[in-house]
Amino acid sequence: MPSTQGQTGVLINPDFIAALRDARHVCVLTGAGVSAESGVPTFRDSQHGLWEKYDPQQLATPEAFEEDPKLVWQWYRWRRELVAAANPNPGHLALARLAELVPRFTLVTQNVDGLHQRAGNSKVIEFHGNLFDDRCCAEGRLVEDAADADVPACPRCGANLRPGVVWFGETIPDSALDQSFAAAADCDVFLSVGTSSLVYPAAGLADIAKENRAMVAEINPNPTIRVAAYDFSIVANAAAALPKLVESLAT
Repeated sequence: MPSTQGQTGVLINPDFIAALRDARHVCVLTGAGVSAESGVPTFRDSQHGLWEKYDPQQLATPEAFEEDPKLVWQWYRWRRELVAAANPNPGHLALARLAELVPRFTLVTQNVDGLHQRAGNSKVIEFHGNLFDDRCCAEGRLVEDAADADVPACPRCGANLRPGVVWFGETIPDSALDQSFAAAADCDVFLSVGTSSLVYPAAGLADIAKENRAMVAEINPNPTIRVAAYDFSIVANAAAALPKLVESLAT
């Protein structure tokens, strides 16, 4: 498995660039490592100040919301403020550019921050929802322009609204699973960026791609335990490697 190391002067294996040039369909999976370079704290590292005494896994559950919806909403509004202050980094922007350079492009993300969309990727499969969405607890539908309240209510049925993310103990939406599985099975090149490759079902997308003879590559500053099964590994941060990759592809 060829690998390229180094944060500055990142080198991309020419065989990987050739595969991208010839690809009919490129599928990319991104994780928290992509957004960390925008200053977005990872889920478990985001606690400070008032929230240091709370366990994120105890706040991000249906049970926590049922017990104290006001507290959960306070925490998510705080998280929204943190994310809203961040901007897409060169890695996000490079993926938006990559989508323009290949015939078909599918972007799957485990992130909930919406930075891929702000960077210019209009179609993003969000495994865990979006931090800025509001969803009706009773009807399950997204609600736009929710009224400002400690615990906002659905304007149609009056039920509590909740953040539109997937909480612990909940399943990933069927539509996200179906679309991502189909893309992984169909693509010629699969790229895993900034993710630990430990959490399923997202970690299984590379397996699906590999089973269907796609070329699989990883971009990560710390190679994952699954890297030996991949065709290429680029040991670098996404913000350094992705622009270089796109530059090599475009020339």
